[in-house]
Amino acid sequence: MEFRTSVKPEKVLFTFSHSKSILLMGSCFAENMGAKLADHFFPVEINPFGTLYNPASIAEGLRMLMEEKQLEASDLFFYQEMYHSFTHHSRFSASTQEDCLKKINERLLTSSSALKMADRLVVTFGTAWVYKLKSDGRIVANCHKLPEKTFVRTRLTVDEIVNDWSLVLDLLRQYNPDLKILLTVSPVRHWKDGANENQISKATLILAIEELRRLNPMLVDYFPAYEIMIDELRDYRFYADDMLHPSALAVDYIWSCFADQYLEHESHIVLKELTEIRKALAHKPFNSASEAYHNFLKQTLQKAETLNNKIGGGRLTDVIDELKNKLR
Repeated sequence: MEFRTSVKPEKVLFTFSHSKSILLMGSCFAENMGAKLADHFFPVEINPFGTLYNPASIAEGLRMLMEEKQLEASDLFFYQEMYHSFTHHSRFSASTQEDCLKKINERLLTSSSALKMADRLVVTFGTAWVYKLKSDGRIVANCHKLPEKTFVRTRLTVDEIVNDWSLVLDLLRQYNPDLKILLTVSPVRHWKDGANENQISKATLILAIEELRRLNPMLVDYFPAYEIMIDELRDYRFYADDMLHPSALAVDYIWSCFADQYLEHESHIVLKELTEIRKALAHKPFNSASEAYHNFLKQTLQKAETLNNKIGGGRLTDVIDELKNKLR
């Protein structure tokens, strides 16, 4: 008997592999998935603006990358002894204008190149709620703890998201014709919005994505991370201590769903070989000086070097160095 409802995967539009470059943008769930991909040695670029939650700010970030924009001093503001950008997360803030611009512009440069070369773009929408500056009506990616009276809080409509993203998708086709885009909705609940408003927000995002898929059937696909969390992992044991974010176990499960659905066969083989190498690294021998253990390490080193050559890019260099250190 089945004691839960399962989210059945649809036929996927495209796949992921270790030979395909991936750019991820969006909410903290994009960082969760990006970390999983990076941990398994996929070539990834994760959140070049830091964590972004709403579709409008993510779209603006993509436009900036395609324009290969560089920020100037006039693009920053000073608050609580720090310089900030309204298009960036606070991790890019700094105590001096020079440091703030340096962090932002260096990342913009590398990420513009990453977008140009990317095979896959993964975007996670977190909320349809946005904050607009009262002074000029601009939507900000981060409020940087400015007083609430500085902003007007409003919810994007389905049409607003679809219209904005339709323009961005057209630009992406020109900027990188080979790019394929995977959209998803973050399973993290925005409880500060209230239970009802959170559901309306998530529904708005899902409806907008469905329309974007309909309009761009060969370009855009959807991964149901939100539905997996809500329908398959509805028990609170799958949530972190705040009862809002997915627990590590839930992230692992959603990652496994993504891997089963989207990874090419060759990448599944790589993941299996990588697991064996990591188990070998974690092995605690009775006698680390024994000939048997040294032969075991040599065999593992050979596997790591073979795998490193297979996926390219020197991605297993640290693993190889660790094995060589154990052999010394």
